[in-house]
Amino acid sequence: MSNVNIAKGSCLCGVVNVSTTRMSNQVGACHCSMCRNWGGGPLLVVECESDVSFSGEENIVVYQSSEWAERGFCKKCGSHLFYKLKQSNQYFIPVGLFDNCEGLVFGHQIFIDEKPKYYCFANETKNLTGAEVFAQFAPLSDNP
Repeated sequence: MSNVNIAKGSCLCGVVNVSTTRMSNQVGACHCSMCRNWGGGPLLVVECESDVSFSGEENIVVYQSSEWAERGFCKKCGSHLFYKLKQSNQYFIPVGLFDNCEGLVFGHQIFIDEKPKYYCFANETKNLTGAEVFAQFAPLSDNP
């Protein structure tokens, strides 16, 4: 994963701040029904591994969206703050939270098989279906 230096940002109202030193330069889009239901459209994120820190944590509400992941948001303004894989403590942060997005590239889309026909992105990206995503993140004991 290519990384940028320290990246900082905040929620819409500014009570929650986020920073990381491990932000990928690749923006990804998730088209799954849960992400679209959560935000009204595809979720655009950058992977930040587990190196994420928040200030204003008392304003963060966490929703256990599945057995393997949780989603965080600001309880004051409702901004989406993260999608986190529980097992690996891996954060995916909405790219729009960060102050500086220079050098980022739209690189991949997941759950492409769930993407509605009413929108599309012109960028050429790596595309994965839901089954391909689950196969990629399955525990090693589940892989043949």
